[in-house]
Amino acid sequence: MNKGLLLFATLSGFMAVALGAFAAHGLKTIAPPELVSIFKLGVDYQFYHTFGLIALAFSAHWIPSKLINWAAYSFIAGIILFSGSLYLYAFTGAKWIGPITPMGGLCFLVGWLLFAAAIWHAKSAE
Repeated sequence: MNKGLLLFATLSGFMAVALGAFAAHGLKTIAPPELVSIFKLGVDYQFYHTFGLIALAFSAHWIPSKLINWAAYSFIAGIILFSGSLYLYAFTGAKWIGPITPMGGLCFLVGWLLFAAAIWHAKSAE
């Protein structure tokens, strides 16, 4: 899981940089400022949770718990649902995409709680 997770995180980081550059240079020429702002919010949250995935991958070395894996799956789902829905909305302006975004946010919240639970339940090496 750790190598695959790190690979996903690095590719997610690459995509976040590319999408952020596109928002800063290309999207603003074709979309109104409020949609560019929404797109950038998706990039921000993709970055935050990419770093969270990296933290989970390294934490798995010291905290051998399935909760770490589930936290990673939650972050990945959150990136796809939250950031992905914001990207899609910024491109299309389709209002039906709106309800998808909070589901991604919920995945992020669940991921952080699962990460905390894994730490809480870990046996201390102290």
